[in-house]
Amino acid sequence: DLQPFLVAGHSLGELSALTAVGTLSFEDGLKIVSKRALAMQAACEHQSSTMAAILGLDDAVVEDVCKSIDGVVVAANYNCPGQLVISGATKAVEEACEALKEKGAKRALMLPVGGAFHSPLMEPAREELAAAIEATEFEAPSCPVYQNVTTLGTTAVDEIKTNLIYQLTGPVKWTQSVQNMIADGATEFIEVGPGRALQGMIKKINREVNVSAGVVGE
Repeated sequence: DLQPFLVAGHSLGELSALTAVGTLSFEDGLKIVSKRALAMQAACEHQSSTMAAILGLDDAVVEDVCKSIDGVVVAANYNCPGQLVISGATKAVEEACEALKEKGAKRALMLPVGGAFHSPLMEPAREELAAAIEATEFEAPSCPVYQNVTTLGTTAVDEIKTNLIYQLTGPVKWTQSVQNMIADGATEFIEVGPGRALQGMIKKINREVNVSAGVVGE
């Protein structure tokens, strides 16, 4: 019977992690996923927006370029060293991509997504998601959950709720979360899901840890 010592989830996967450690029931987790998706889709309709993957640059360089662009564009997903996704208004993201190529990015690839997730442009969705989360019963998790926006482990239900809401407009700090989990004793990571994307990211963050796929709790 495999049980986690620490857990984390990337973006939407944070809800899966919370379900795995008993904070959310499976049914309530699905309800929040649905309401989150509908709220985010509605927010996308307010303004033309998108995301882009930036490869081969230090995070600080990407952050500085985003700040220099006239318009909303921010670092959204810190996936692993040398791989950062930016998010914002379409024109601002396009301008940032050109500027980042000039800074030496190996690739600046526009992503086929519906909008600017994990950016201030998701603000219209926050209130609706907050209402759904506050109306849902959360239990204390069986182990610390390392959340995207803080990168720190917590078992406090109020903190978990607040961080989930803020995740809509805040960045997914996956690199920092994994680094903190390793610092707190994690030596093996098991990705629960249909793919291997997180395993690849984790190996790029720290090659010394073991990564694999599996099912927690069975």
